Amino acid sequence: MFRFEDPIYLWLLLLVPILLLLRFLTYKRRIAKLKKFGDIALVRELMPDVSKYRPTVKFVLILTALTLVVLMLARPQTGTKISNESRSGIETIIAVDISNSMLAKDVVPSRLDKSKLLVENLIDNFTEDRIGLIVFAGEAFVQLPITNDYVSAKMFLQNMDPSLISTQGTDLARAIRLAMNSFSQQENIGRAIIVITDGEDHEGGALEAAKEAKKKGINVFILGVGSSNGAPIPVGNGYLTDASGKTVMTALNEQMCQEVAQAGNGTYIHVDNTSEAQEKLNSEISKLQKGTTQSVVYSEYDEQFQAFGILVLLLLIAEVCILEAKNPLLMKIRLFRRKK
Repeated sequence: MFRFEDPIYLWLLLLVPILLLLRFLTYKRRIAKLKKFGDIALVRELMPDVSKYRPTVKFVLILTALTLVVLMLARPQTGTKISNESRSGIETIIAVDISNSMLAKDVVPSRLDKSKLLVENLIDNFTEDRIGLIVFAGEAFVQLPITNDYVSAKMFLQNMDPSLISTQGTDLARAIRLAMNSFSQQENIGRAIIVITDGEDHEGGALEAAKEAKKKGINVFILGVGSSNGAPIPVGNGYLTDASGKTVMTALNEQMCQEVAQAGNGTYIHVDNTSEAQEKLNSEISKLQKGTTQSVVYSEYDEQFQAFGILVLLLLIAEVCILEAKNPLLMKIRLFRRKK
């Protein structure tokens, strides 16, 4: 297991593209100045001791050394001791609707962004629970298998976007069935499927899928995002229109959401611009039966910065040894050969 103890320092890696851009701009400016004196090839002939490639090589060495120094500051570590930990928690699969209609802004900042914030806050309340993420539209796929790695869950959560699925639409049944098959095989543990959607089910079969989950002892919670009044779907600088040129309006289908939640022995929660949905969801999740789960974790880590430090030292030595000007001895040999 490899990790960084202080990953906050990895933000310093943003200096690398900035320095590359500055280097490129400096190079372009230098070429422009040389062109003022005449033909580039002729000007270079007048500067025989100036190397064309050595400054670039020295820059690459320094930039590589800088990158390794940043990695050293982040404290790279490898796990050396594995232990099993018993945890008391539940398993939750969260299925997020990422169809285009979730871009509507009848909930601030948008239905999808509000959903992400809600899930992130839910994860913050988890301590020993397992979580999995599913995204769906006309299709559905597992974005994050069931895990207790909350950092990875948040990372995948932020990457949710309608572009992840090319087939548009809303297939709730497919999402629920995929979630049912994504839990672990452990017994005597509370399981919940949380579906976050605006309820525009285009495929049908959601009630039957929720009933199947109920038979397996899985609670299906439906979080309806948006308003029943409807809102346009942002597309580029305008809004989505139909074949006749009229603006398409998307509205929350609360009745369908309520029916699916009832069929799945769960609760329907309306998500609006208040924090009530978050509080109600946390309350409902806390009622689920907690079971003991076994997790494999690394309990001891060894620092690995020494190897990075040696590489930095070697790179700096190489950079010092490489002169920007061409080797004078080689220049004399070439000049002697030309005279012959």
